[in-house]
Amino acid sequence: MSGEPISTSSIESPNQDVQKPLSFHEIIPSNDHFDIILDQPEDKELEEIKEKMKQMEEEALQLKEMQNEVEKQMEIATKSSNQSFPTLEEKMEIDTRSVYIGNVDYSTTGEELGSHFQDCGAVVRVTINYDKHSGAPKGYAYIEFAEKTGAINAVALDESLFKGRQLKVLSKRTNLPGISHTRGRSRRPRRNRGFFGYRGTRSRG
Repeated sequence: MSGEPISTSSIESPNQDVQKPLSFHEIIPSNDHFDIILDQPEDKELEEIKEKMKQMEEEALQLKEMQNEVEKQMEIATKSSNQSFPTLEEKMEIDTRSVYIGNVDYSTTGEELGSHFQDCGAVVRVTINYDKHSGAPKGYAYIEFAEKTGAINAVALDESLFKGRQLKVLSKRTNLPGISHTRGRSRRPRRNRGFFGYRGTRSRG
């Protein structure tokens, strides 16, 4: 054996763990881990978009329901308007089943007047006219019957007594546009009053 000294630093113990340099994958997380981290905010935004779309669909459905309800109400109003304002032909047909009643006591109600004419036929409507300014009754009314025979029978009760008054019963006439009908005596024609309300004077020669 040679006399050179043996370096203890070069001798490794068989039980000593040898530290290996760390690999790149152990220092840097894997691509899968990055994908998971990056996917989380994307999923959140997607859920928010889906939630907003759901809200928009619900609002659109509510608007559609409101629109259908408005259209339904407009259709009902149109039908009601057509029923409230009959055509001229319909009005003329109704008038053939109606009578005019004059000299009606001011305390008379529609039920009382209808009862007076109930033997003539089935009564559809009793209309008592009132002054639009004072609200006082005008002393005349109209009765609509279900059949024309009811109106004919009612005319037979002309001059019958009702609440101490003698009723005037006539067949109802249709008021045509541009044509006015007056009941009772015709008015006297007015004299020529000249200009500014002064009567014309004859010159004496």
